[in-house]
Amino acid sequence: MSSLLEVANLSPEEYRNRKVALITGITGQDGSYLAELLIEKGYQVHGIIRRSSSFNTGRIEHLYKDAHENPKMRLHHGDLTDSTCLVHIISKVLPTEIYNLGAQSHVKVSFDMSEYTADVDAVGTLRLLDAIRTCGLAERVRFYQASTSELYGLVQEVPQSETTPFYPRSPYGVAKMYAYWITVNYREAYNMYACNGILFNHESPRRGRTFVTRKITCAVASIKLGKQECLYLGNLDAKRDWGHARDYVEGMWRMLQQDKPEDFVLATGEMHTVREFVEKAFAVTRTTIRWEGEGENEVGIDHEGKIRVRVDPAYY
Repeated sequence: MSSLLEVANLSPEEYRNRKVALITGITGQDGSYLAELLIEKGYQVHGIIRRSSSFNTGRIEHLYKDAHENPKMRLHHGDLTDSTCLVHIISKVLPTEIYNLGAQSHVKVSFDMSEYTADVDAVGTLRLLDAIRTCGLAERVRFYQASTSELYGLVQEVPQSETTPFYPRSPYGVAKMYAYWITVNYREAYNMYACNGILFNHESPRRGRTFVTRKITCAVASIKLGKQECLYLGNLDAKRDWGHARDYVEGMWRMLQQDKPEDFVLATGEMHTVREFVEKAFAVTRTTIRWEGEGENEVGIDHEGKIRVRVDPAYY
């Protein structure tokens, strides 16, 4: 591993050619796919994970080997709420690219844990940007900030683009808006290569089970196996733009390969309802769902006459 002194005399091009990536949130859906992609492209990948009593590395275990075996991926204990550890990790790793994917990313949870959400998602981004500057790497590191379509909130125009005004409607959205603008500010104030990727919903088998897509698919499988009777959801007519996480992480990487830093929206351009997703998921198990009732009293019934889907207002 290089030291600050060893890289000090490298030209910007020589520094970039080292291909060293640092990922926060590496144990999540996007982090795991991004790590795979970067390793395939010849990067040395480093990930920041929070220390806990149990390991949460299931999505990346197939990539991880003992550090003594000189693997392509190394993990470091750290936290976006601790600026000292961020400086230590960056000064040790000397990354050429940093992908900030770590966050408290549940909209509903952000109302219950608004201060924590702000500390991690908003101020955590500031700590990371400042750590880059503290290490003297402001003009050497390329920085990707994971933004979100939740920035748009109360939509001001359809479809949304890079110039659509923001109107966040949750503590999560507000925290991410701060992270977006502090990234823009550091890009302009300190000549940093820093980009925002405003990503619409993207899914995969690695998506957390608390998210609606995985909640639906897991419930449908459990119902098919006789382990569950009914699936409870919120607004069945809510529309979402769903893509695949593997495609979106390639978009993240491509943003950092451009000649100059810019902010981009990543989306499929297609909207589908939760109802459609439910119907297609059940169809995989050769089950047709018909709908009866309205609003909170609406139910989804299978071909045997059993209620398989109910609406729970708590999920709105």
